[in-house]
Order: sequence, then C-alpha cells, then structure tokens
Amino acid sequence: MPSCRIHTLPYSADPTRYFEKIRQAPGAVLFDSGRPASRRGRYDLLSAWPRARLVPSAGETGSGFLQRLRQAASSLGHIETPGLPFAGGLMGYLSYDFARRLERLPDTTHDDLELPDAQLGLYAWAVITDHQAQTTTLVCHPSLDGRECERLRRLFRTPPPRSTAFHLAADFTPDLTVSDYRAAIERILAYIQAGDCYQVNFAQRFQAPFQGDPWVAYQALRQVCPTPFAGYQSLDGGGAILSLSPERFLSATDGQVETRPIKGTRPRGRSAAEDRLYADELRLSAKDRAENLMIVDLLRNDLSRSCRPGSVHVPQLFALESYPNVHHLVSCVRGELAPGKDALDLLAGSFPGGSITGAPKIRAMQIIEELESRRRAIYCGSLLYLDAGGRLDSSIAIRTLLARNGRITCWGGGGIVADSDWQAEYQESITKVRTLLATLRAL
Repeated sequence: MPSCRIHTLPYSADPTRYFEKIRQAPGAVLFDSGRPASRRGRYDLLSAWPRARLVPSAGETGSGFLQRLRQAASSLGHIETPGLPFAGGLMGYLSYDFARRLERLPDTTHDDLELPDAQLGLYAWAVITDHQAQTTTLVCHPSLDGRECERLRRLFRTPPPRSTAFHLAADFTPDLTVSDYRAAIERILAYIQAGDCYQVNFAQRFQAPFQGDPWVAYQALRQVCPTPFAGYQSLDGGGAILSLSPERFLSATDGQVETRPIKGTRPRGRSAAEDRLYADELRLSAKDRAENLMIVDLLRNDLSRSCRPGSVHVPQLFALESYPNVHHLVSCVRGELAPGKDALDLLAGSFPGGSITGAPKIRAMQIIEELESRRRAIYCGSLLYLDAGGRLDSSIAIRTLLARNGRITCWGGGGIVADSDWQAEYQESITKVRTLLATLRAL
C-alpha cells in the first residue's frame, strides 16, 4: 500500500501562524482546537486548493448528496496513517437547512443569506498539528503530485502576508423586537402544554454591515473565546464562516462513535465568588439537567439508527465545562457503528443535532420553521472533516458568524421547556453572543 508523504514543520501552538499563509487561497479551511488558550482539543487541521468542490444540486436529496461525498472520499483511496486524524478526504460544512434534504419539512422561511445548503472540498493534503505530541506535519496523499507537495513544503516555511483590517460599518441589530421574542416563546410554551413537543430550540439573529477581512475578525474572536471545535472556512466572493463552537456533534474513529451535547448555560461571574455561584447554580439546576437529559435521550435514539444494538451508552452526564463567557452542562453519548454502516450513515441519521432542535426532533423543527422568519443557514449546521479512511469529526455550529455580501450575521438561542421564563431565555440568547459582538465592535 502506498504511504503518505509526511514533512515535519516547526511546531506551532497557534494554528493561525500557518493558516495565514493560505487563507486567501481557494477553498481555504481551518479546523481549530483553540490552542494555546483552550486546553480541551488535540488537533488542528488546515488545507486549501481542493481537488473538487461538492455542493448539492437543485432537487438533490440528502442521501444522494451524501453518496456523492462517499464516492469522492473513496476516490482518493484509503491510506493508513497511524497517529494522524486525516490523510486526505473531505472538509467543509453542512448548513442547518441541509436537513430539508433529509427529512420532509416545511420551507417557509426567507433565505436572505443565500448560503448553499452544503459545501465540501476534496483535499489531498493537510497541515496537522498534534498538541499532545507537540508536532506539526504537512501530510500529502500519494495521489498528490510530488512537485505540488514540495511547493507546499516551501510555502509553509515562508513568512505570511500582512493582514488587512476589519470593522463594523454600523452596530449589530436584532431581527426581533423584545415583544416579538416574547410572543414566540409564549407560542412554544403553548405547543408544549398542548403535548406537541417537550423542548424547542429558538434563536434570534443579529446583523451588521462590515468592511474588511473576516480573517482579522476571526483572529480577534478566538483570542477572547478560545473553543475546542472552532473553525474558519473561506467562501466565494471574500466571505467566510467564523465559528467559535464549544460543541462536538459527531466523531467516528475505527467504528467508535461519540457525541457531546451541550444543554444548560450560565454567564461567567465578574468575581471568583460570583463565578462559583453561577457554576453551582447551573450544576444543581433541575430545569437544566432535565433539559440536558431530554437531548441525551434523543441522541441515544439517533445514534441507535447506525450503531450496533446495545452499544449506545452514556459515560458522562451533566459535566460542567467553563469557557471565557459562559458555563455549560455537557454530556457524552457513545456507541459502536453497526456492520455495514459508515460515518455518513451516522451523519444522515442524526443531522441536525438534537441539542439545537428540540424533542421530538421533527416537530421541534417544524415549530422553528414557523417562528423563525429567516433561514438559519450555517447556524446550528456543522463544520466537519471526513478522512478517506472513514474517520469523521464534526462540530455543531453555535457561536458562529457568517460574513457574506458585506454583512456579518450571528445567532443566539436556547432550549425552551415547560417552565422556561421568556425574560431569562431572552437574556441567555444575548449572553451567548455578547462577547463575540463586543469584540467585533471594538475592532
């Protein structure tokens, strides 16, 4: 079996040092573990100049598109690379609205952002940093021309180009008034009381015009909000996806599957004592634990569609994880892929993530479609990579911004349950994005 060409580069605890050298290249994409400030993630991956770009065609089903992804990834050929998560394959995103290609859902919201439902590239090389081993390597698939591999090796040893600037042309404005937000929450509570659903994730959107380079904005955001499932993906026309997500959606390695849903949020305190108070309040909250448990049960069901019977289990429930602007309750669900199933089957049976839809999932998504007037686009979708050997890792795109056509868009939301208070939920939706918006205002 041919092997990848692996070239050692100087280790960098910060992936932006290498990504800056390719950020303006077609298809530039970064999967960012938030190092050195964040300590939870292990790998950074980055690449550009994809061999092919895959976007769903009009009327194409979700299963049809995923089959095209499967064929594209397998076209490279599987190469064993012990100790590395990626040796050529797919990188990109699925938007929340890709779900319409997988399930029968209404389509009434306005698509003013016009983001494709998915966009993934087929990449034959990547720069991979392993923060546990403290190594950075350029990995070239054997199908990549040797001269191109040498060009990349030289490129990553040259100084990066100078960054430009980014600034908002006006302040962020929400799509909803406070009264509109309250009316939507009350409508959801009425559905819950009628027995239609148990939980619905509802979000509001914030937008501002901007000028300059979204990469500058991303660098500033990752400084104040380092997270283990962050990412940056360049888009045609100078736009980009900027994600500071703390939440893993699905991973699959050697048949072992994991998802890590987040449900339950409190702000960080202004003093150590206040911070402990918020953390303890979240940890002991019966409401937040019940909300988290609903999503764990939903995800156990989703994973069971593709996992071996009896293998799905919950090794971690209601763990506290703290980030610069919020505390979260995080659980973990694991399983083992059933014979004949692969990572894309797992994705098809679980997308979008239950932590950002509600329960039951389809009914919750119908209510979201009714009450959110505009499409979510990348928000609550997923950034993902799929190695040619079947290894998958993916995020849920929360704390995520879309820079496109001169406007930058951000979303904040939360799960609504029977005893939700609309004012507290409104405040939580703002708490989740306050640090992001304030950082961009200051640029």
